[in-house]
Amino acid sequence: MTAGPATAAPITVPTAAAMHALGRRLASLLRAGDLVILSGALGAGKTTLVQGIGEGLGVRGPVTSPTFVIARVHPSLAGGPDLVHADAYRLASPAEVDDLDLDESMASSVTVIEWGGGLAEGLAADRLEVAIALAGEGRSVRFAGHGGRWAGAGDSAFTALSGGVEGL
Repeated sequence: MTAGPATAAPITVPTAAAMHALGRRLASLLRAGDLVILSGALGAGKTTLVQGIGEGLGVRGPVTSPTFVIARVHPSLAGGPDLVHADAYRLASPAEVDDLDLDESMASSVTVIEWGGGLAEGLAADRLEVAIALAGEGRSVRFAGHGGRWAGAGDSAFTALSGGVEGL
């Protein structure tokens, strides 16, 4: 029997600055080989979260939405993993995601794919899915970790992510 994803209660993120800070905090949990799949409505804060991840990883920026170029590589300036930031919004199938050859750099990078739900899960059994939903003036962010990498993270790492977000 396969265990379900490791999840945590949703985090309420009140502002764009808090979303950016959440990304910085998330970066401290990420390592080379990690795949993060983001979902959420247009304007939900996916790119803002990735900007925080990029800052936390210490990569060359600026980190902007890769909607029209599909994928960007942001090299590390801090000796850590590079950030590969992709946007699957204009892709129609997992085969089109596969055509991007993201798996070529996954072992040495943190790969974050906006709009990747239903398209990018095949890139790695171990992945973190982040769902961002509009919630009044703020956002509700839910984390679901899949595979052995994230199996024990639900109660510890995900909970640590929420610490202090409301005060940012």
